[in-house]
Amino acid sequence: MMSPKITPAQIRERGIEALVKALGPVGMARFLQQFEMGSGDYTREREEWLKGLTVQEVAEEIESLRKHEGRSVD
Repeated sequence: MMSPKITPAQIRERGIEALVKALGPVGMARFLQQFEMGSGDYTREREEWLKGLTVQEVAEEIESLRKHEGRSVD
């Protein structure tokens, strides 16, 4: 059982140890990467990417990519 006076650094250290024990070093790293915050403003960037595109154009691009990859387009 944890002491009530455990510091944030100790919690972090014990957590890393538990993850390594349960998942191994590579699994621990992969688990932690899921929580990376990233950077930028996705909403603003998405508006720029989609500016002027229609739903039909997006659908056609998806269909083209699927055909190029050899997937069926159902």
